[in-house]
Amino acid sequence: MSNRNDPARRTEELVVSSNFIRAVRESGYVNLATALAELIDNSIQAGASEIDLTIARPKNGVYPVIEVLDNGVGMDRRELELCLKFGGSSRFDGRESFGRFGMGLPAASLSQARHVEVAAWQGSTPALVVALDVDAIVAGSPPALRARVAAPSSTPSGCRVTWRICDRIDYQRLGWLERYLCRELGRMYRRFLSGGLKLSLNNRLLEPDDPMMMSKFIKGEAATLAFAPLAYELRTPDGGLAWVHVRFASLPVHRWHDLDKITKRRSGIVGGGGISVLRAGREITHGWHLMGGKRRENYDDWWRCEIEFEPALDDHFGITINKQGIRPSAELREALEPELESIARMLNARVRQSFEDVKFQAAAQISCRVAATADPDLPLVGDGRGSGRGPLSYRISTTQLTPDLLFATSLNDSTLEVQLNVDHPAFPALYAPLQGLSEGAGVQLRTAVELLLLSLARASVDSGNGTDQLLARWSSTYGRMLQKV
Repeated sequence: MSNRNDPARRTEELVVSSNFIRAVRESGYVNLATALAELIDNSIQAGASEIDLTIARPKNGVYPVIEVLDNGVGMDRRELELCLKFGGSSRFDGRESFGRFGMGLPAASLSQARHVEVAAWQGSTPALVVALDVDAIVAGSPPALRARVAAPSSTPSGCRVTWRICDRIDYQRLGWLERYLCRELGRMYRRFLSGGLKLSLNNRLLEPDDPMMMSKFIKGEAATLAFAPLAYELRTPDGGLAWVHVRFASLPVHRWHDLDKITKRRSGIVGGGGISVLRAGREITHGWHLMGGKRRENYDDWWRCEIEFEPALDDHFGITINKQGIRPSAELREALEPELESIARMLNARVRQSFEDVKFQAAAQISCRVAATADPDLPLVGDGRGSGRGPLSYRISTTQLTPDLLFATSLNDSTLEVQLNVDHPAFPALYAPLQGLSEGAGVQLRTAVELLLLSLARASVDSGNGTDQLLARWSSTYGRMLQKV
């Protein structure tokens, strides 16, 4: 009489190997980068400081071969013989680092390849290898999970995973595949790359790719924090507490708006917006998350958000077996979404205003050039030390000031800046009528209006004059500027 409690019998009843191995190939990894991330996670968790990825197409071979080699602590025979078993991890349901269910290595491997080998070595003991072959198992052969001796390695310890017959890769040209992986893995592991991890692809070291763009300088400027980081405390399943940290960054519209479309796309400005979600320092998804009812718009490319959480909060973020994507719990949404949506709308409005300011300043350049042309014919503006400044240049911008102030002026070196108050009633009264005029008449009238303001500002910054003298000087200055139109 058979033993119904025998584990082998229960497994046999539960899983039909030939069908299971084919079904697991559809385990939901959205692309090659997310599948490779499972292997890289394992290497980092094994203490690797160097991880080498190799992708090559063998001679007379249709499908590429992918190898991931690390210098981590390796595995002993027992660990190696468990590593390709589904759920065979010694860290099952662990919430301290990357791994959790022990499904990543076999599931990720078979999602991309029909044959996977794992070799490991430690110290003076010989390297050992185990393998899984989809076609062999479908044909009825048992898995080759009994460790056998492998070729020696040059490092004291480590692990090598080899994928053969990679029939799920979309890229026909390996050069395109390399560029794609460098970008994706550079973003996913940016924290570790910045911290000293050496991750290479075909002997090319990957660079960290920060979607926040706070470390990417273009035209001498990078994105900056929009405000101080936020922190939210949530309760964990075991009754403890853990934190969610959120950062927002603003891109410099005034410096980057005039970049060409190709540069904007290649640098990650266009198409690089959204929310980056990090678990244990590694990005697990990049998209549009926890923004409530706020829909994504083109202006939202110009601000960024990064949400980082601890693995203890996996249940709140709905982390799946393959650690890609999130399914936020109602409690997480309630804690984060109202404030994050409000901030997203505020930053969107700020970006819109920045672009309006850019357009405004571009249109105001005509009057500023006219004023600068007239300036050498005007009396010198005092510098506060008894002498006069040289000819001035001019700049007009918009800002928000107290409602009763039409404009503010500042004189830095030899540049006079006039900041018009968009909240003052005079601002729409002056500029709104210009929208209905023809291009020629509108430009001419706008120039006259702005010269009026620039001349008044110039007179106001000059010191030691009473009201009558100020108005007289302003009238003279304004008339002389208008002669240059």
